[in-house]
Amino acid sequence: MAASLQAGARLRRASTDPELKRLDSELLAEVEAASAAGSGLPFTLVRRLHQALRDAGSQVYLHELLEGSEVFLPEVKRPPRNPELVARLETLKAKLANEEYKRMTRNVNSQELNRYGTLADLGRQVRSTKAVVITIFNFLVTVGATFACTYLGSQYIFTEMAPRVLSAVIMASVVGLAELYVIVRTLEGELGEL
Repeated sequence: MAASLQAGARLRRASTDPELKRLDSELLAEVEAASAAGSGLPFTLVRRLHQALRDAGSQVYLHELLEGSEVFLPEVKRPPRNPELVARLETLKAKLANEEYKRMTRNVNSQELNRYGTLADLGRQVRSTKAVVITIFNFLVTVGATFACTYLGSQYIFTEMAPRVLSAVIMASVVGLAELYVIVRTLEGELGEL
Protein backbone atom coordinates (compact mmCIF):
# COMPACT_ATOMS: atom_id res chain seq x y z
CA MET A 1 0.00 0.00 0.00
CA ALA A 2 1.25 3.48 -0.78
CA ALA A 3 2.73 5.30 2.19
CA SER A 4 3.19 8.74 0.67
CA LEU A 5 3.36 10.55 -2.61
CA GLN A 6 5.36 13.36 -4.12
CA ALA A 7 2.92 16.17 -4.84
CA GLY A 8 2.30 17.21 -8.41
CA ALA A 9 1.90 20.78 -9.67
CA ARG A 10 -1.81 21.10 -8.85
CA LEU A 11 -1.43 19.87 -5.26
CA ARG A 12 1.46 22.29 -4.67
CA ARG A 13 -0.76 25.24 -5.51
CA ALA A 14 -3.86 23.90 -3.73
CA SER A 15 -4.43 27.07 -1.71
CA THR A 16 -4.46 29.27 -4.82
CA ASP A 17 -6.81 26.97 -6.78
CA PRO A 18 -10.24 28.71 -6.96
CA GLU A 19 -12.17 25.45 -6.86
CA LEU A 20 -10.39 24.32 -3.68
CA LYS A 21 -10.98 27.61 -1.84
CA ARG A 22 -14.21 26.18 -0.39
CA LEU A 23 -12.30 23.55 1.57
CA ASP A 24 -11.08 23.90 5.12
CA SER A 25 -8.12 26.31 5.20
CA GLU A 26 -6.29 24.21 7.82
CA LEU A 27 -6.46 21.17 5.52
CA LEU A 28 -5.18 23.22 2.57
CA ALA A 29 -2.38 24.68 4.69
CA GLU A 30 -1.41 21.19 5.85
CA VAL A 31 -1.36 19.94 2.21
CA GLU A 32 0.81 22.87 1.11
CA ALA A 33 3.18 22.49 4.07
CA ALA A 34 3.64 18.78 3.42
CA SER A 35 4.17 19.30 -0.32
CA ALA A 36 6.60 22.17 0.28
CA ALA A 37 8.63 20.09 2.76
CA GLY A 38 9.55 17.70 -0.05
CA SER A 39 9.29 14.63 2.13
CA GLY A 40 6.03 13.67 0.49
CA LEU A 41 2.38 13.83 1.39
CA PRO A 42 1.16 11.10 3.70
CA PHE A 43 -1.59 9.05 2.10
CA THR A 44 -3.85 9.68 5.09
CA LEU A 45 -3.74 13.41 4.27
CA VAL A 46 -4.69 12.68 0.66
CA ARG A 47 -7.63 10.60 1.90
CA ARG A 48 -8.80 13.47 4.12
CA LEU A 49 -8.52 15.84 1.16
CA HIS A 50 -10.56 13.45 -0.97
CA GLN A 51 -13.24 13.17 1.71
CA ALA A 52 -13.37 16.96 2.08
CA LEU A 53 -13.81 17.31 -1.69
CA ARG A 54 -16.73 14.88 -1.61
CA ASP A 55 -18.36 16.62 1.34
CA ALA A 56 -18.02 20.00 -0.37
CA GLY A 57 -19.57 18.63 -3.56
CA SER A 58 -16.64 19.88 -5.59
CA GLN A 59 -16.31 19.20 -9.29
CA VAL A 60 -12.59 18.48 -8.80
CA TYR A 61 -11.91 14.78 -8.66
CA LEU A 62 -9.06 13.15 -6.80
CA HIS A 63 -7.36 11.83 -9.92
CA GLU A 64 -7.23 15.39 -11.29
CA LEU A 65 -5.52 16.57 -8.12
CA LEU A 66 -3.03 13.70 -8.15
CA GLU A 67 -2.09 14.23 -11.78
CA GLY A 68 1.70 14.49 -12.03
CA SER A 69 2.23 13.07 -8.54
CA GLU A 70 4.52 10.11 -7.84
CA VAL A 71 3.67 7.32 -5.43
CA PHE A 72 6.34 6.20 -2.95
CA LEU A 73 5.98 2.66 -1.71
CA PRO A 74 7.46 1.78 1.66
CA GLU A 75 10.44 -0.53 1.64
CA VAL A 76 9.47 -3.97 2.81
CA LYS A 77 11.56 -5.12 5.74
CA ARG A 78 11.85 -8.84 6.00
CA PRO A 79 12.05 -10.28 9.47
CA PRO A 80 15.18 -12.30 10.22
CA ARG A 81 14.80 -15.98 9.48
CA ASN A 82 14.73 -18.47 12.29
CA PRO A 83 17.92 -20.59 12.15
CA GLU A 84 16.01 -23.72 13.18
CA LEU A 85 13.57 -23.15 10.32
CA VAL A 86 16.41 -22.60 7.85
CA ALA A 87 18.10 -25.83 8.97
CA ARG A 88 14.82 -27.73 8.68
CA LEU A 89 14.20 -26.30 5.20
CA GLU A 90 17.68 -27.34 4.08
CA THR A 91 17.07 -30.85 5.43
CA LEU A 92 13.76 -31.06 3.59
CA LYS A 93 15.31 -29.77 0.35
CA ALA A 94 18.07 -32.37 0.59
CA LYS A 95 15.53 -35.11 1.30
CA LEU A 96 13.36 -34.06 -1.67
CA ALA A 97 16.39 -33.90 -3.96
CA ASN A 98 17.45 -37.39 -2.82
CA GLU A 99 13.96 -38.78 -3.41
CA GLU A 100 13.84 -37.21 -6.86
CA TYR A 101 17.26 -38.67 -7.68
CA LYS A 102 16.12 -42.12 -6.53
CA ARG A 103 12.94 -41.78 -8.60
CA MET A 104 14.95 -40.85 -11.69
CA THR A 105 17.47 -43.66 -11.24
CA ARG A 106 15.26 -46.47 -9.95
CA ASN A 107 15.36 -48.37 -13.26
CA VAL A 108 19.14 -47.98 -13.74
CA ASN A 109 21.18 -51.07 -12.89
CA SER A 110 24.72 -50.48 -11.63
CA GLN A 111 25.95 -53.49 -13.60
CA GLU A 112 24.50 -52.23 -16.83
CA LEU A 113 27.11 -51.86 -19.56
CA ASN A 114 25.09 -49.84 -22.01
CA ARG A 115 21.61 -49.62 -23.45
CA TYR A 116 21.91 -53.05 -25.08
CA GLY A 117 22.03 -55.11 -21.90
CA THR A 118 23.90 -55.98 -18.74
CA LEU A 119 27.37 -57.45 -18.34
CA ALA A 120 25.86 -60.89 -17.75
CA ASP A 121 24.07 -60.62 -21.11
CA LEU A 122 27.34 -59.63 -22.73
CA GLY A 123 29.05 -62.76 -21.32
CA ARG A 124 26.26 -64.97 -22.67
CA GLN A 125 26.49 -63.28 -26.07
CA VAL A 126 30.27 -63.74 -26.20
CA ARG A 127 29.96 -67.43 -25.30
CA SER A 128 27.24 -67.86 -27.94
CA THR A 129 29.31 -66.07 -30.58
CA LYS A 130 32.36 -68.14 -29.66
CA ALA A 131 30.35 -71.35 -30.06
CA VAL A 132 29.08 -70.23 -33.49
CA VAL A 133 32.60 -69.33 -34.68
CA ILE A 134 33.95 -72.71 -33.52
CA THR A 135 31.07 -74.52 -35.22
CA ILE A 136 31.69 -72.70 -38.54
CA PHE A 137 35.45 -73.37 -38.30
CA ASN A 138 34.74 -77.06 -37.55
CA PHE A 139 32.38 -77.25 -40.56
CA LEU A 140 34.97 -75.74 -42.93
CA VAL A 141 37.78 -77.99 -41.66
CA THR A 142 35.61 -81.11 -41.93
CA VAL A 143 34.47 -80.33 -45.50
CA GLY A 144 38.03 -79.35 -46.56
CA ALA A 145 39.55 -82.47 -45.01
CA THR A 146 36.91 -84.67 -46.68
CA PHE A 147 37.69 -83.08 -50.06
CA ALA A 148 41.45 -83.57 -49.58
CA CYS A 149 41.16 -87.17 -48.40
CA THR A 150 38.79 -88.12 -51.20
CA TYR A 151 40.93 -86.40 -53.82
CA LEU A 152 44.11 -88.10 -52.64
CA GLY A 153 42.45 -91.47 -52.02
CA SER A 154 40.75 -91.54 -55.43
CA GLN A 155 44.12 -91.47 -57.26
CA TYR A 156 44.28 -95.24 -56.77
CA ILE A 157 40.91 -95.67 -58.50
CA PHE A 158 40.95 -92.89 -61.15
CA THR A 159 43.94 -91.93 -63.20
CA GLU A 160 42.51 -88.77 -64.70
CA MET A 161 42.06 -85.50 -62.82
CA ALA A 162 38.35 -84.75 -63.61
CA PRO A 163 36.85 -87.88 -61.98
CA ARG A 164 39.06 -87.39 -58.95
CA VAL A 165 37.87 -83.77 -58.44
CA LEU A 166 34.26 -84.78 -59.11
CA SER A 167 34.36 -87.60 -56.55
CA ALA A 168 36.04 -85.27 -54.00
CA VAL A 169 33.34 -82.60 -54.50
CA ILE A 170 30.56 -85.19 -54.14
CA MET A 171 32.02 -86.60 -50.93
CA ALA A 172 32.67 -83.10 -49.50
CA SER A 173 29.04 -82.16 -50.30
CA VAL A 174 27.67 -85.29 -48.61
CA VAL A 175 29.77 -84.67 -45.48
CA GLY A 176 28.86 -80.95 -45.55
CA LEU A 177 25.12 -81.76 -45.71
CA ALA A 178 25.50 -84.25 -42.87
CA GLU A 179 27.38 -81.66 -40.83
CA LEU A 180 24.67 -79.04 -41.53
CA TYR A 181 22.02 -81.51 -40.39
CA VAL A 182 23.85 -82.03 -37.10
CA ILE A 183 24.33 -78.26 -36.62
CA VAL A 184 20.66 -77.54 -37.28
CA ARG A 185 19.56 -80.24 -34.84
CA THR A 186 21.93 -78.86 -32.20
CA LEU A 187 20.76 -75.28 -32.68
CA GLU A 188 17.15 -76.41 -32.65
CA GLY A 189 17.75 -78.06 -29.28
CA GLU A 190 19.48 -74.95 -27.90
CA LEU A 191 16.68 -72.71 -29.14
CA GLY A 192 14.14 -75.01 -27.52
CA GLU A 193 15.89 -74.52 -24.17
CA LEU A 194 15.66 -70.73 -24.42
